[in-house]
Amino acid sequence: MAHLFSRRRSVRAYLLAWIISPIALFIVIDSFSLYRNTLESVNTAYDRMLIASVHSIGDLLRIENGELKASLPYAALEIYEADYSSRMIYRINGLDGKFFEGDQDLPSYKGKADKEAIYPALAHIYEDTYNGVPVRVAALFQPVVTNDPRGAALVQVAETMENRSALARKIFWETLIRQAALLVVIVSVTLYVVRRALQPVDALRRQLDERPADDLSPVAPPMAPRELQPFIDALNQLMARLRRLLDHQQRFVANASHQLRTPLAVLKTQLQSGLRGDAPAPVIWQEMSGTVERATTLANQLLSLAKVEQIRGRGAQEVCDLGMLARETAVDLSPLIAEKDLDFELEGEKILVMGHPWMIGELISNLLHNAIRHTPVQGRLGIRISTREDVAELLIWDSGEGIDDQAMENVFKAFSSNVSSAGGLGLTICGEIVDSMQATISLRNRISKEGAVEGLNALVHFRSVAG
Repeated sequence: MAHLFSRRRSVRAYLLAWIISPIALFIVIDSFSLYRNTLESVNTAYDRMLIASVHSIGDLLRIENGELKASLPYAALEIYEADYSSRMIYRINGLDGKFFEGDQDLPSYKGKADKEAIYPALAHIYEDTYNGVPVRVAALFQPVVTNDPRGAALVQVAETMENRSALARKIFWETLIRQAALLVVIVSVTLYVVRRALQPVDALRRQLDERPADDLSPVAPPMAPRELQPFIDALNQLMARLRRLLDHQQRFVANASHQLRTPLAVLKTQLQSGLRGDAPAPVIWQEMSGTVERATTLANQLLSLAKVEQIRGRGAQEVCDLGMLARETAVDLSPLIAEKDLDFELEGEKILVMGHPWMIGELISNLLHNAIRHTPVQGRLGIRISTREDVAELLIWDSGEGIDDQAMENVFKAFSSNVSSAGGLGLTICGEIVDSMQATISLRNRISKEGAVEGLNALVHFRSVAG
């Protein structure tokens, strides 16, 4: 039956097979066991009549003038004639063991009397054949002399098995019919209960079938049982992940189509202007180079944003050395630092956090790149890494002009109005990264004693891991 379910059969068939099959098997076994027990009970009842009959015949035996006499009226066997369809056979062997009276075709009992028994006149029940017909026989060694005993006569009474078998079959079939009726009731009730129990599953299937292709809202089937709730919760979580993935994909397509269209249009205009000779070729090339650079940066940021969402979907995290990743990023951006002759400081130690190495490196790279962009030539900037209790802090500071308070609220949104200060998608990527790692990020202007803006602090908090 488990084999049925392994072949992707329905749950309904699986439940019915495991509920009804054991009950049906039990009923079959119980019916045959009942037949055997019934036959034993019938044999016990009829054997009592056999014993009564054989004792009645034995009590009528006597010795007269030294010879065995038997006065056997038919009334002595009436107790045995329980049903006229049965045949009554009896046989009496004399004291010498030879046939004395009755039906000689009935085989003589082969057993011996136990003369040392306290009461030897006990009937023996056994089965034999009479003219090829099975019979049940009661044999009795009946003493006929009380004083100076000369022996015992053998009295046998036999009954054909028709009555016993017919009665047992009658009881068996009557019981089997009741058992079959019980099985029909059980099957009907089981079908009804299984159908009712699976109604929430059918309702959930219909609800999903009737949904539009773009409907990824949570599923809430009515009257869902507790056993189905974990499946519904898992399905809703999958819906949420798919909805987030599709939303990100739609945003990516919308942003890419909107943002890349502008530099490509500008590049086309510049190329047409150069072909017409509106400006000297070096000027046109310089303008086209700047446009290509901006388009390349934007394309890379879009791809980075898509990769962040892809890594988030996997959900895999590992232990990362925040200090090592900061040093590697600073080395990668050292040409930009040197180009502006900036005074760079790196303070930190080995601090372990949970996350993805590429995502943390991309986070530091975007924050440091923005700091380099907005720090004036020969200015100061740096990275400071520290821990406080179970929290790791990453601080990237610069000495630029800071961010306007109104623009501060939108810097993590894609293509905010203040693009120049936000650095395109750089801070949007940072916001997505910290959100995927359950970290936090905040930007804060650094104010001097005179109230002037001295620079910007970008502070990220991670959950640290004991090293």
